[in-house]
Amino acid sequence: MLLRGFLPGHYLDAESKNVVNLGMALIATLSALALGLLIASAKGSYEAQGGEVISLSANIILLDRVLARYGPEASEAREVLRRTAVALDRSWSEGTSRAERLDSPEVRSGATSFYEEIQELAPHNDYERLLQSQALQTAYNLGQTRSMLLQQAGSSVPVPFLVVMVFWLTVIFTSFGLFAPRNPAVIATLLVCALSVSGAIYLILERIAPSPD
Repeated sequence: MLLRGFLPGHYLDAESKNVVNLGMALIATLSALALGLLIASAKGSYEAQGGEVISLSANIILLDRVLARYGPEASEAREVLRRTAVALDRSWSEGTSRAERLDSPEVRSGATSFYEEIQELAPHNDYERLLQSQALQTAYNLGQTRSMLLQQAGSSVPVPFLVVMVFWLTVIFTSFGLFAPRNPAVIATLLVCALSVSGAIYLILERIAPSPD
């Protein structure tokens, strides 16, 4: 709107406006396609992470039940598992980043101690050996899922993509202001539209970076 006051009148005639509108239609189409790809990426990332979190929780429950069937000798291992799960749950509720939740000192030391406790079990028969083997395999699966979630903790949209997207949207809104009358209603409308688009991009990025609660 400020730029409009510095431009000669013939820059804003009907022919110029038509060309600008055609160019903005092209950029708007490209922006819509890019946002669609971003939404699809966010959806896929969110669903994958959600499945891994569910798998992590299910394996913890399964592991506790396997150790309960082993008998009193596995009580110490179950206690270590319980403390580790409580530490993970507490860090999750504190709103920390995913990397801090899954790789906190309590969780890391608890996972190491738990694996050692299972290995130190001395099975007396084939049934106990089978339970120990199942516990070790489940514990391995837990560690693998945790590692996958940690690897995804740094995933994000590439900076060049965001720069280009913001540039396109800025150009579009600049074209809106270039031909719009300067009054409170128009300014408020453009501000709400800009905030809505910014909020949409923010929500998409929030579904890519952190894991679902």
